[in-house]
Amino acid sequence: MVPVCVYKGDTIPSLRLPNVYVFKPLKFKNEKERREYYRLVRNVKKTLPLARAINRAIIETYEYLETLPDKKAREKHLKLVEKGLKEQYTPVMKKLTFAQGKLLIKLVNRETDSSSYELVKAFMGPFKAGFYQTFAALFGASLKKEYHPEAEDKLTERVVLLVENGQI
Repeated sequence: MVPVCVYKGDTIPSLRLPNVYVFKPLKFKNEKERREYYRLVRNVKKTLPLARAINRAIIETYEYLETLPDKKAREKHLKLVEKGLKEQYTPVMKKLTFAQGKLLIKLVNRETDSSSYELVKAFMGPFKAGFYQTFAALFGASLKKEYHPEAEDKLTERVVLLVENGQI
């Protein structure tokens, strides 16, 4: 069964076709560059679902917080959400490599239009946000890192679009 459209007495099936992205073929200078690209593909496939799950959790939490009557109830709910998210995602996050963690920070920025630092600050407060930022900085990462699909993250955006569309 597919949706139909009746036009001048004629029944026409209506199908929505997915977007197909066509990019110029990549030309790798050497084997190392080719391996880095396929490592990026693997990392995007692993971290993109996590970034989407984080986005969904943020939206659901924010919408639910809007229904709570007072600040005390909101804080109580945020603590429960934080505990649940830690239980659910800590084992997954521990298995991420350093490069996957840095990519996840950028993909969260892509999905939510907010830096990871801003999200932590909004939900857990400025003290925890500062602590996590300092901890990330010790390892050479930054929660304030932004995603720039037209500049430095052009190749990542290409891979994300192809993965989202099921083309790779």
